Amino acid sequence: EVISFSEADYEGVRLPHDDPVVVTLLVKLFTMKKILIDSGSSADILYKHAFDQLKIPTDQLRPVKTPLIDFVGEMVHPLGSIDLSVVAGTTPRQTQVQMT
Repeated sequence: EVISFSEADYEGVRLPHDDPVVVTLLVKLFTMKKILIDSGSSADILYKHAFDQLKIPTDQLRPVKTPLIDFVGEMVHPLGSIDLSVVAGTTPRQTQVQMT
């Protein structure tokens, strides 16, 4: 589903701008705030602290052999990958997807 913004969403924003988009989503029945959307990224990252707060056992992680490059250009080895249910929006304009 397309996510779009109206003129009302730009109230108080000085254009043009390159500010990041930050949203709140329901992930595995927990509300996660301040989710940064990086449209140039090829991976969906969940930091260990947030993962721990979801109380998911680490044995549910699937091994990942491919390293990632962090924001400062350094190589990072992920702890693993997992599929999680993510809900965006509110009824009646709500969608639920499985994300890795």
